[in-house]
Amino acid sequence: MTLARLAARHGVATVHSPADGGDVPVPEATVVAVLAALGVDASTPEAVTAALEAAERADRERLLPPTLVHWRTGDGGDGPGASPREDAAPYGGTNPYGDANPYAEAGPHGDAAPHGDAAPHGDAVPHADSAPYADSAPHGEPPAHPRDAPLRPPSHLPPGTRLQVTTEDGAVVLGDDWSGLPLGVHTVEAEAPDGRTATATLIVSPARVPGPARRTYGLLVQLYSLLSQRSWGMGDLGDLRELATWAGRRHGAGFVQVNPLHAGVPGAPADPSPYRPSSRRFPDPVHLRIEEIPEYALIGPERREELDRILADAAELRERVLGKGALIDRDAVWEVKRRALELLLTTVELGPGRRADFHDFLAGRGRALEDHATYQALAERHGPHWRSWPEALRTPRAAEAAVRADPALAARVDFHCRLAWLTDRQLAAAAGAAREAGMAVGIVHDLAVGVHPEGSDAWAGQEAFAAGMSVGAPPDAFNARGQDWGLPPWRPDALAAAGYAPYRGLLRELLRHAGALRIDHVMGLFRLWWVPEGREPTEGTYVRYDADAMLAVLVLEAHRAGALVIGEDLGTVEPGVREELARRGVFGTSVLWFERDWAGTGRPLPPEEWRAECVATATTHDLPSTAARLSGDHVVLRHRLGLLPGDLERERSADRAETAEWRGLFERLGLLPEGPGEEAEIRAVHRYLLATPARMVGVWLPDAVGDRRPQNLPGTWDEYPNWRLPVAGLDGQPLTLEQLAASPRAHALLSELHARTAPPGARRV
Repeated sequence: MTLARLAARHGVATVHSPADGGDVPVPEATVVAVLAALGVDASTPEAVTAALEAAERADRERLLPPTLVHWRTGDGGDGPGASPREDAAPYGGTNPYGDANPYAEAGPHGDAAPHGDAAPHGDAVPHADSAPYADSAPHGEPPAHPRDAPLRPPSHLPPGTRLQVTTEDGAVVLGDDWSGLPLGVHTVEAEAPDGRTATATLIVSPARVPGPARRTYGLLVQLYSLLSQRSWGMGDLGDLRELATWAGRRHGAGFVQVNPLHAGVPGAPADPSPYRPSSRRFPDPVHLRIEEIPEYALIGPERREELDRILADAAELRERVLGKGALIDRDAVWEVKRRALELLLTTVELGPGRRADFHDFLAGRGRALEDHATYQALAERHGPHWRSWPEALRTPRAAEAAVRADPALAARVDFHCRLAWLTDRQLAAAAGAAREAGMAVGIVHDLAVGVHPEGSDAWAGQEAFAAGMSVGAPPDAFNARGQDWGLPPWRPDALAAAGYAPYRGLLRELLRHAGALRIDHVMGLFRLWWVPEGREPTEGTYVRYDADAMLAVLVLEAHRAGALVIGEDLGTVEPGVREELARRGVFGTSVLWFERDWAGTGRPLPPEEWRAECVATATTHDLPSTAARLSGDHVVLRHRLGLLPGDLERERSADRAETAEWRGLFERLGLLPEGPGEEAEIRAVHRYLLATPARMVGVWLPDAVGDRRPQNLPGTWDEYPNWRLPVAGLDGQPLTLEQLAASPRAHALLSELHARTAPPGARRV
């Protein structure tokens, strides 16, 4: 019981409940290991008692919690949750909301419900007994917060406490009149009459994320898979710019959503998954369109022969994928682009204006970019696994001395800073092209749930990550063994202590050129499943985050960028989470095949009953394409790879029955006037999505041309070419962007979507 109390104070669950019901106790060794990763010794009964007494003593002495959150309505008044929260845990999280929501077999990232999880006991004030929502949400609904309450200091402070707020712009406000504080992340300092002092972070955020101005549709694509006749073996930012221009101008699309473009771990063979990056903060220069770098045109004739060899190698890479059936080879692409960039950056001087732009970029990115570039340079010399580097290089500040003492290493740091700058400028060009094409939203960038443990972010921000832990998912209907994603989690206490600076910097960087940001596994803002190193995923546990603070930072940064936020909330989601996200304007993700009346008949959810605040789509990168779903090919593929839980014929029979149910519904609703046929049925699927109130409808780009292959098949590694397939037609032959744009099949589908989502009086540009 004492261990459970200690765990609860730190947001660590000692019990969790799978979607199929029942409480599952967390192994004591797991709880002890997770607490150790949070800096709490629970290795012996005596240590547990001492840690608990220390926590209770800190409660009694604490003036302020680490974080205060204030939500402000868009008209400048004060909205839901107006008073800075006094009932938050020391760094963590909302209370469990209730029972499980059986959201079908929604893919590999599904969570079990939290019923029975230990919630943090409110350490924000000494007398707080419960975390937010603990008693006010017995049926899974978030509580109603008071409206129009003024922004004011916490009410529990002793009389006579002196207060000072320093805004993020450096202005100082003395006393307890906080009514004029602007939106932002500010610092509160308090001194009580008895001499106690405290410092806290105050987040003043708009109540909601901006929403789309009108209903719209867009394309979902894995950028690497979209090759053009100008690509160097994989899709690039030039292709993204072309796709956005074509889709917006020709077909009235409102957005293009891409996979994470985060920097990958350097070295070969690289992990092809865009969801296990080295850095989430900086983009990968492998996405550069080399010919569109301004200095490319200035390469002199004396280096032309070398450049011609590089271009020939690039053409061969392109031909291998498009003409010879080869998989996308990210390592080979990067090697050719690296040679081109070395040639370009070492032989062509920047002009005065370009140099000034580069220096402004450096100043704006600051130490974060310097650390990332230093990691990249050191990885070239010592390999990417920083834990095996010489001791003097294992931390960024220690490595600074090595860079200063080594001109060759300093030059490589500068090289990688330039690559980040060049990539940023091409991201800006793609975003600008989307706007100029009339897109209502623009480019939707994707935020992966975590980073590689040996990558740049993990090296640069070691103090923020939980050592010896990995993020994953507990056992569920989709994966009975649970999942370990190999991604170290952020420590909630470290985030709070840093005023959420790592999180704020990450969001700000990603939102620079985004019309919207998709957040993979958005439930991770509330809690994550931590798996101790060396243990099975079944032996993990949930750790709570301060969801109010995480959401406030997210809403604030999205507001500043004028960007939407889309949460990937597939899987079993604890009750109340979707409601809280919706209350903050965060869109969800609704996939047709999973939208059923799970609490009632189990039949497909009628279109009018779908939620409006979502991206409605037929599939995602982790799921079968619509052609494969309709044909049953996805069942055969899973059987061939040994992934089916049961007999092939039984699974095929169940799949045919499910497909027939949907097909019959399309016919009854008049969505299939052409009669049966794969192309017509794919159009019927999208007509169904258009019949819902969803304000954003997403078209998986391979569906527009009948591609039957998934981009990623969860549960496989070498058995299936995950993340390495180009977009292909019905016959499996790769299609270029040019061929896709000329496809009558794609034209028919997108024209129908345009007609149903275009504003009155709209015309093609």
